[in-house]
Amino acid sequence: MDTSDLAALTERARSLAAQGDRRILGIAEAPGAGKSTLAAGLVEALEGRAVLVPMDGFHLAGAELERLGRAERKGAPDTFDAAGYAALLRRLRRPEGPGPVYAPAFDRALEEPVAGSLCVPVDIPLVVTEGNYLLLDDGPWAPVRGLLDEVWFLDADPGLRVSRLVDRHVRFGKSRPYAERWVAGSDERNARLVDRHRDRADLVVRLG
Repeated sequence: MDTSDLAALTERARSLAAQGDRRILGIAEAPGAGKSTLAAGLVEALEGRAVLVPMDGFHLAGAELERLGRAERKGAPDTFDAAGYAALLRRLRRPEGPGPVYAPAFDRALEEPVAGSLCVPVDIPLVVTEGNYLLLDDGPWAPVRGLLDEVWFLDADPGLRVSRLVDRHVRFGKSRPYAERWVAGSDERNARLVDRHRDRADLVVRLG
């Protein structure tokens, strides 16, 4: 199924939230396609019945990436704690006890994950999570797809997506030449990997 209707997407998310037990909606994309904007918009439209828990909180810390020799590939699948992310999804599906579940977030100003930043109250019926690698089918990412009730793949115009990525890197302190090199190398390698798994999504979303 393919859609570009924001109202229809909101109603589809609302239907998930109304199914009784907690549901988890995933939004996957190549870097820069706009998943964070769509996910935040859905959560806002559901007016207290959904909460956003991005995958990016499971970035490995900069010091650990340096130790592993992966700092120059930050954003690649093996620069995240994928097993930790899957464990959080399991907790979110079946919370234990009456208290909330806390999740990490990624602080772009610090370029670091920050533990315990996001609160998911036990009575919230829908969790929206977004990230590049929700549809990968191997290694520690393999369990993730099965922990999500639906996954939407966000398909953006490649030129617009790359432009957004470069601007985002510049906004957070990178020089434009550095940002352009990084996007053409690391980010685009990751984009090609993500795109190869789009057929595992329930829905392809094309927004301008």
